[in-house]
Amino acid sequence: MRRPLRSIRAFLMDMDGTVYLGRRLLPGARAFFRLLDRRGIPYLFFTNNSSRDRFLYRDKLAGMGLAVRAEQIVTSGEATALYLTTCTPHRRVYVVGTRSLERELRAAGLVLADSNVDAVVLGFDTTLTYAKLERACHLLRGGAAFVATHPDRVCPTERGPVPDCGSMSALLTAATGVRPLVIGKPQRLMVRMALRKLGPGYRAAEAAIVGDRLYTDIRMGRRAGLATILVLSGETRREQLAATRDVPDYVFPSIRELAEALKRDP
Repeated sequence: MRRPLRSIRAFLMDMDGTVYLGRRLLPGARAFFRLLDRRGIPYLFFTNNSSRDRFLYRDKLAGMGLAVRAEQIVTSGEATALYLTTCTPHRRVYVVGTRSLERELRAAGLVLADSNVDAVVLGFDTTLTYAKLERACHLLRGGAAFVATHPDRVCPTERGPVPDCGSMSALLTAATGVRPLVIGKPQRLMVRMALRKLGPGYRAAEAAIVGDRLYTDIRMGRRAGLATILVLSGETRREQLAATRDVPDYVFPSIRELAEALKRDP
């Protein structure tokens, strides 16, 4: 039985395809967040892209006219840092990732090193080199834990799909036999880290995920016990719903119709 919209105490928001497309804010987005602000309902923005940090996403949203704090944005990189510092004893890490990911990990208090490390952390590394892969393999074979920020095999770009963290992870696993613990969507760990960030008193059963992808946003929500809200402004088309196991609780054409439904359900 789906939960009524009025019972939702926090929203976890996908971004591209849900709040904006490319560099264009989708119609109704400002009205939706103004409504949440008036009602005192917190919200966090989610992204699996660990090649950029939350400050870059804050600036991107600001450039489209949506003012949010960096603390309201959760990247898979930040979620990985939070997981390592709150759920493991790992403090020395070797990073296969961009400088943005390195900043996220340092900001959480982790020590970046290339020897005597507790874990290898792999992100969407657009600066990947063979030397990085070679070092990571040596450390993994030596017993370091393996943590990947997210499972996406490709990242869509204007030039077409390019290798993402999941493909890089598969390469390292093929070379070492070590499989990573994966943090980002659709894993439940991403939700656990977001709820930690919201603070005590927020439970999955009282929160919702809003997104445009069945196999990441909606699947994660169902796994974690969130209310699931699909918008059809991005990747998913309505005809795909008949064939999916990741059935959302609510389906709206866009965030604008979700805002209108919330207004009718005070």
